[in-house]
Amino acid sequence: MSQEIRAKFRVDRGDFSLDVDLHLPGRGVTALFGHSGSGKTTCLRAMAGLERAPGGYFAIGDEVWQDEARGLFLPPHQRALGVVFQEASLFPHLSVRKNMEFGQKRAATVAFALSLPEIADLLGIGHLLDRSPDQLSGGERQRVAIARALLAAPKILLMDEPLAALDLKRKQEILPYLERLHRELAIPVVYVSHAPDEVARLADHLVLLDEGRVVASGALNEVLSRIDLPAAFADDAGVVIEATVAAHEADGLSRLEFPGGAIYVTRCQAEVGSWLRCRIHARDVSLALVPQVQTSILNCVAAVVVDLAPTDTPGHVLVRLDVAGEPLLARITQRSANKLDIRPGLALRAQIKAVALLA
Repeated sequence: MSQEIRAKFRVDRGDFSLDVDLHLPGRGVTALFGHSGSGKTTCLRAMAGLERAPGGYFAIGDEVWQDEARGLFLPPHQRALGVVFQEASLFPHLSVRKNMEFGQKRAATVAFALSLPEIADLLGIGHLLDRSPDQLSGGERQRVAIARALLAAPKILLMDEPLAALDLKRKQEILPYLERLHRELAIPVVYVSHAPDEVARLADHLVLLDEGRVVASGALNEVLSRIDLPAAFADDAGVVIEATVAAHEADGLSRLEFPGGAIYVTRCQAEVGSWLRCRIHARDVSLALVPQVQTSILNCVAAVVVDLAPTDTPGHVLVRLDVAGEPLLARITQRSANKLDIRPGLALRAQIKAVALLA
């Protein structure tokens, strides 16, 4: 599905109001990101029809589910959507298989994009089909909940902080399966989260919400690399790069290549030629006017300064760089910026102290 998703809602609730007008891609993962109380879940519930927004409008391509101007509002059970919440909410008296079959009963058509065995394999739960929910871990329960939602043959999957109730170990268990869904299914996903690492790992499109308003909306790196939004990401400011595994070196490192050059990371398990998503925090990037020779930092790429702006930390600035067309952020002190005469158009070297592999 490549048709655009349109969502226009205004919800007034006491001292809080949500007012959004979104045009979202009809494929990939769109993350609704913001601090607690920013309106993420309210927006998602309005998309699901669980919250009715007066004057609201919601459509996927030509299929309109809400248009209050025409008196149209489809209740949730008439919308071809899947919803996954923080809690899996499986039926405790049904087996995993029976829980998944309940999803099939909600499907609008008999011809499913994927069968139950195929979805079970996709989410790694084929060996759990005869178990009851109380025999599952938190991560396993969430995977079953996702499978049940997908078996309803939805045109969109809405996920409200599906990892928030899980500990770090269970989050690490389920994230690879979410990435696999991202790679292998064409269904659009709207993913609510307040965790920057989840967003960086999964999202293609990012909507930043604050106090019920859209602060920014666009392709993931387009929003992450904006230097006018430092307070939104605070110490987590940084960008995501997509790289290819070029080689595994004998000294325990792997060389990754991206349009801006090559970077080295601790040897990864991915095969040579495979694609990886990496995150580079602004705090892990330093700047130099000339290439450094006697340094322990392996990763050094040519860059050009695009712009700079103050951060929410006094005495620090955020510098946006262009690395062969790829954005990069560096967080340095104002004193260093003055000493190096950092200004738009300046060519320099960006030294990357750490690279986090995401997928």
